[in-house]
Amino acid sequence: MSDSNPKESRTRSVLKAFSWRIIATTTTIVIAYAITGETETAIAIGSIEFFSKFIIYYIHERIWQRAPQGAIRKVFAFKK
Repeated sequence: MSDSNPKESRTRSVLKAFSWRIIATTTTIVIAYAITGETETAIAIGSIEFFSKFIIYYIHERIWQRAPQGAIRKVFAFKK
């Protein structure tokens, strides 16, 4: 019997984290620039945000890989 929801590899988690960080960090840089009007400050904020959130997102993804399929549904199920 095949697993209908196979586990993701660590490489896939890293690639997902990286691709999302590109989008999210670009948004952060644009917002920081709109607020400060300073390119260097906006890039500095974006750089710090990129690396810190990349690590946090990767850890988050790996923790979710440990959760059994359907476990979250049971936690939030309403009892009649």
